[in-house]
Amino acid sequence: MRNFRLLLGAAILTLPVSSIPTAAVHAAENATFASLSKRYVDGLARLNPSSATGLGDHRFDAQVTDMSASGRAKREAFSKAMLADLQRIDRKALSREEQVDAALLDNALRYDIWDAETLRGWAWDPQVYNDIAGSSLYSLAARDFAPWPQRLNAATARMEALPALLAQARANIVVARVLSIYATTVAKQNSGIVDIAESMLAPHKTELSAADAKRFDAALVTLKAAVAEHQVWLDKTLVPGAKGDFRLGAALYDKKLGFALQSDLTRTEIKRRAQAAIVDTRAQMYAIARQIFGAKPGALLLPDKSSDAQQQAAIQAALELTYAKRPARDGMIDASTKALAQATAFVREKGLVGMPDGPVKIITMPKFQQGVAVAYCDSPGPLEKNLGTFFAVSPIPDDWTETQATSFLSEYNDYMIHDLAVHEAMPGHFLQLAHANATQSTLRAVLGSGPFIEGWAVYAEGMMADEGYLNGDPLFKLTVLKMRLRSISNSLLDIGIHTEGMTREQAMQLMTHTAFQQEREAAGKWVRASLGSTQLLSYFTGYSEHMALRDEAKKREGAKFDLKRYNDALLAHGSPPVRYVRELLLDLPIG
Repeated sequence: MRNFRLLLGAAILTLPVSSIPTAAVHAAENATFASLSKRYVDGLARLNPSSATGLGDHRFDAQVTDMSASGRAKREAFSKAMLADLQRIDRKALSREEQVDAALLDNALRYDIWDAETLRGWAWDPQVYNDIAGSSLYSLAARDFAPWPQRLNAATARMEALPALLAQARANIVVARVLSIYATTVAKQNSGIVDIAESMLAPHKTELSAADAKRFDAALVTLKAAVAEHQVWLDKTLVPGAKGDFRLGAALYDKKLGFALQSDLTRTEIKRRAQAAIVDTRAQMYAIARQIFGAKPGALLLPDKSSDAQQQAAIQAALELTYAKRPARDGMIDASTKALAQATAFVREKGLVGMPDGPVKIITMPKFQQGVAVAYCDSPGPLEKNLGTFFAVSPIPDDWTETQATSFLSEYNDYMIHDLAVHEAMPGHFLQLAHANATQSTLRAVLGSGPFIEGWAVYAEGMMADEGYLNGDPLFKLTVLKMRLRSISNSLLDIGIHTEGMTREQAMQLMTHTAFQQEREAAGKWVRASLGSTQLLSYFTGYSEHMALRDEAKKREGAKFDLKRYNDALLAHGSPPVRYVRELLLDLPIG
């Protein structure tokens, strides 16, 4: 019998001719998987109506996700049935692109089942309910996907349903298992649900009929009463009773890490790489400091080989030059708007990557989202077409002192705001997600990889600095390296907090000394790292994979390598884990 030889990594796999799928088998399995993918996306929306609106599926805009025992059981049963159907498909008979999609779906379903049965966040994480409640209204208010009457009537129905969701939270949550930081954060965010209704929805009530307006008003009164009742429970029961340990523990962490990264990287290897990357990045920052101070008349030349103290002092002194250029306390939005325009013009002028058509609007971060990140990119869902992207920036809290505000603005100075605009929008998240949503695979757009997405944004920062953004200003390059140092330390922070018992004091030392972060930024990151796990290391792991892939492509193409062609080819595959993009780009077997 004649054999075919297929190279798989370092191994040679020998297959008999009879085992290689025929064209008919390929077509049948591809059709079966296409049907399965459609059923998954449909079921995901049907069983999670609050998030379906954000995806761009508006069939369920008047419903709220059911977090009762019955609702959770339906979602778990759906995931198990889908996984069983997926396992019946011969993946080797699928096209290469669909083999990747099948791997993504397999991972997502197993993660959902593990989350429901083992992690069980619905029993101890009040953020789950806050996110559902806030997004249920925000996703209707924020984007013009339909006329106001249609969106307001859907919002009315959701306001009528949200008291039941809040009651489900109180019934499901085991108070003693809740982390204190979770309880206090949600207690601060809770009123943001009403803020959305009053500030984003109610001003358009005049477009409703008299009967619909009356129903809207009644629903808002009911919602306000329910949110107030929930606030009493948060303040009087949850906050004082929350005694849970926010550290996930090694066993749960490692399992969640595998789902989050879809990679063979272990936390031990990630930690080793991060520690080495910190040494290398600080050395690059020291070289820029020598360049800055060595160019000044009469300045003390810094030695080529520095002591730890000399390196620390030189980098800190160079960063102080960036801190001096900062916006006013109320100037974050204006500065971000200008930075975005400048970054967009630069990317277009240099031709670094294909430009998306959709607009970006900078907004003040909604209250129900505040307290976790300083900024985020809110792109339209993969099922939505021709709608804008929001670049959300958190305001400085009113109760901060001038000292605290100055600390924050020193961190988010003019250079950092430029870097933030690059990361969140151009050519970072906005541009990348616009490309991803334009891919043919809806399933892949729905199941985007966090490390790919965050890694691209960090990669974009470095690319802009390398290409001479802001006229090659060394202080911008220094800021980019500082941000990279932050992403590296994020990995050590995440691993340290959840698996090694890292204390707040140790974390603050890592962030403020090793990574040169301001006290307010570091304090906020401690909260963010305590509120979640495995997400913070997606920046460094994703960036490392992106850089390794580009280096490999450069070696293969040599002098023929073209940056724009590479970037466009990379982004054309959506947002799967980098390992799969590598296999697709370099025509390797799908692992």
